[in-house]
Amino acid sequence: MSTENEGTAVPPAPSAPPPPADAPAASAPQGAHPGAASAAGDPYGPPASQAHHDAGESASVPDPSWPPPPPPSTPAYGGHGGAGHGGGGWGAGWGATHQQPVPKNGRGRGGLVAAVLVAALAAGGLGGGLGYTLARENDSGSSTTVSAGTTGGNVKRDPGTVAAVAAAALPSTVTIEAASSSGEGGTGTGFVFDKQGHIVTNNHVVADAVDGGNLSATFPDGKKYEAEVVGNAQGYDVAVIKLKNAPSDLKPLALGNSDDVAVGDSTIAIGAPFGLSNTVTTGIISAKNRPVASSDGSGSKASYMSALQTDASINPGNSGGPLLDAQGNVIGINSAIQSTSNGGFGTGQAGSIGLGFAIPINQAKYVAQELIRTGKPVYAKIGASVSLEDTTGGAKITEQGVGGAEPVDPGGPADKAGLKPGDVITKLDDRVIDSGPTLIGEIWTHKPGDEVTITYERGGKERTTELTLGSRVGDS
Repeated sequence: MSTENEGTAVPPAPSAPPPPADAPAASAPQGAHPGAASAAGDPYGPPASQAHHDAGESASVPDPSWPPPPPPSTPAYGGHGGAGHGGGGWGAGWGATHQQPVPKNGRGRGGLVAAVLVAALAAGGLGGGLGYTLARENDSGSSTTVSAGTTGGNVKRDPGTVAAVAAAALPSTVTIEAASSSGEGGTGTGFVFDKQGHIVTNNHVVADAVDGGNLSATFPDGKKYEAEVVGNAQGYDVAVIKLKNAPSDLKPLALGNSDDVAVGDSTIAIGAPFGLSNTVTTGIISAKNRPVASSDGSGSKASYMSALQTDASINPGNSGGPLLDAQGNVIGINSAIQSTSNGGFGTGQAGSIGLGFAIPINQAKYVAQELIRTGKPVYAKIGASVSLEDTTGGAKITEQGVGGAEPVDPGGPADKAGLKPGDVITKLDDRVIDSGPTLIGEIWTHKPGDEVTITYERGGKERTTELTLGSRVGDS
């Protein structure tokens, strides 16, 4: 599924999210196999479906070394902008560049065949225009006064109600403003992660401020603090910032267990849609393990997640905000949305149609802790190049690697597990794999060193093997 950060539209996508598409597709290195991505080291192959980020920051120019360059016809990101199909492969791990394949009709997992257009949940400057309807005098020229009796007591909001959960969580959320040295940027959301002043948000919310930009966080009580980026993970779309001169009374939000979330569970989203800070919306978990790729619509690197889907209203500016359960525990980070068209309040950004996507908190917690500890993200990998073709019925290891490299890294995890070029991976543990991008998302929900069971087909016969995931540090 594909989503956008800034409301760029996305064409129909295959089962796995496509790559970001607002930049011209780069040709594959000589010798590269079309439609192949390195699972060995490349964290960002074009997903079969792509989402818009819901933060509203602009994206940086794509790094030529970054795999999948988006095709000119496909927008990017889900919370921010939309990503479209391209001709390239996704790496199930990291490391190699690839060419994106020509988009085809796909069998999206869970019935998702359409590309996801996601409004980057970071709102740029949204002016007034949301006016109030004023009471007018009646025909006689006099105003009408209505008398009402008193209730005779205070309204009590029991614990567990939306109002009670919102009242407890809002003081620990912030509206983030990020701008590059040239003044370009947008607005997103974040939440207090610990008492030391660390705030968790989306990478696409703060990307503009990473290199010499300006960053600030404002609490609901109006107190504003300057901040700095501690670490950011493009592939996971997670970032951690730290408040300067942080107050001593910070209250971190409680983190839930996203693995225990069930379809139908109630959700509460907090953010700043279109710049309207401290907005609370509600819904349910609509689906789990939804493959979603997102980019910002201007050709930046893509992010990929096995997302929680919710129908809680999420719009540009919600990016980075917490998705809470009925008890007020954080179960995800709002990151992308699907939209049917661009535009919303006249801003040219896409708006919510009830298809929002959040990064599961179990994954985001691990990433945030690594960023705080080392400043760099760590990604799991299998060490093999996989195809983006959606007709293989799984993730096919290509016959030729990217840029002349071996399709299976000698001595790498896949090699040690006995996998060979031409093998088609159909399951990772009990999760069905229908494409290369889906495989990437599932690998990234694990940590390096995790042991997984790989089910694959070779010569028409199904086989299984045990594989220990390798690792790659950093986004470059």
